Amino acid sequence: MISSFVVADQPISFDAQAHEDFVLTFEQYLADHPRKDLRKVKIINLCDIEQYLSKGYYCSLLAEARGHKVLPSVNTINDLRNEALYKPQLSDTVLPSVAKKVRSLHPEQFTLYIYFGTPDFEGFEALAKKLFSQFPAPILALDIDTASWKINSISCQSYNKLNEQQYAKFADALLSFNHRLWQPKKPKKQHRWEMAILVDENEQLPPSDKVALNKMVKAAAKVGIKAEFIGEQDYARLNEYDALFIRVTTAIDHYTYKFARKAELEGLVVIDDPTSILRCCNKVFLQDAFTYNKVPALKTWSVSSSNDEDLDNIESNFDYPIVLKVPESAFSRGVYKVKNRDELKLRLDELLQQSALVLVQTYLYTDFDWRIGILNNKPLYACKYYMVGGHWQIYKHENATADSGGFETLPTFEVPRVVLDAAIKASKVIGNGLYGVDVKQHGNQAYVIEINDNPSLDWEVEDLYLGDELYMMIMSEMARRLENRGR
Repeated sequence: MISSFVVADQPISFDAQAHEDFVLTFEQYLADHPRKDLRKVKIINLCDIEQYLSKGYYCSLLAEARGHKVLPSVNTINDLRNEALYKPQLSDTVLPSVAKKVRSLHPEQFTLYIYFGTPDFEGFEALAKKLFSQFPAPILALDIDTASWKINSISCQSYNKLNEQQYAKFADALLSFNHRLWQPKKPKKQHRWEMAILVDENEQLPPSDKVALNKMVKAAAKVGIKAEFIGEQDYARLNEYDALFIRVTTAIDHYTYKFARKAELEGLVVIDDPTSILRCCNKVFLQDAFTYNKVPALKTWSVSSSNDEDLDNIESNFDYPIVLKVPESAFSRGVYKVKNRDELKLRLDELLQQSALVLVQTYLYTDFDWRIGILNNKPLYACKYYMVGGHWQIYKHENATADSGGFETLPTFEVPRVVLDAAIKASKVIGNGLYGVDVKQHGNQAYVIEINDNPSLDWEVEDLYLGDELYMMIMSEMARRLENRGR
């Protein structure tokens, strides 16, 4: 049964054959839903949402309360009502080079309408797609200053304010946007839940290779989850899913965090959750958290300057060589070893241009680092990652290439108890997600180096001992969380 509805302030129709039955007034939606015969409902809210407590606002609010997927969401409505919330998201927005043509038609100010990511003026296609991804709403209105060629404001617009020509474009865009929903579908194997796996085909060092990703999809299907791959361009589609599994290297100032945050707000089960990303991606947090929670770790300081007093203090507490780290880094990037005071001063000056704080850490060479995979605070897999030959790290970056050392995958019961205990204790500081805890072992002592919220899961590497069972364990945990969520 079709479970996608358009809700409007008043009865409207589209030239869409029999789809009129799926256009509801706000009063109908208020009175007739939720319906027990519909398992999943998608709502396109066309009601006027310009006022705070309007029908449009309540339509989205009720939809979310009823477990319906709605466009726009309450978060989008609130964001677009507050310049302080949406202006920062426009800081890197570049208008296309059609200024001359626009200025000839609109010498002072120009309003661009975007209908489901489709612009009503030629030349703005890329911009429209980008802004719809950031602010998924049926109609966006951009007020553009044609003199400075800057966006003055962006807002949700009501369809009943469109002229006849604009309304025709809007109706076409609506039907095109919903084409997949309107079309009859061939019977498919039923799945209880749907999950998006966020990937980036152009990433140089992705967390999972294609074979591993496909194994995840197969494992998900076995526990009742239909999984499909999405990319950065699919931000507006997140509310179509029940879960999100991120397989792109995460960062705080990055679209991966934005995806995780939106998914969490929409009620999806998320790995990596935004809190884990925030905590794991900043080594300053990890260092303080390790100290306060007595997680065994190498001595690490945070420094904010490179004056002579600070250098003296570092030298009196650390022996050369010393390791310097940028707080946000991955795959051995932003990590340096210095051998004397001149190198220390030079590298600190350089790194403090990038970050207000730099980490200073005791250097401890080992032939390999332990990587303990943790899921829900339980050991999942174990690997030894060996250092690159003639180098002190497991990755060696030169120009645009990256070399890595060898590896050895073991069952977790063969890992020294001291290493497992350290990894589990560290993971509990972060949360209950999927983590890769890096540990150095020196004799009978283990030192946690860092925690990765987006650990590598590659075919015939991390899965070499468990095989397909590794992916089944992860997807079974996804299913357990979905079950506990109550949908």
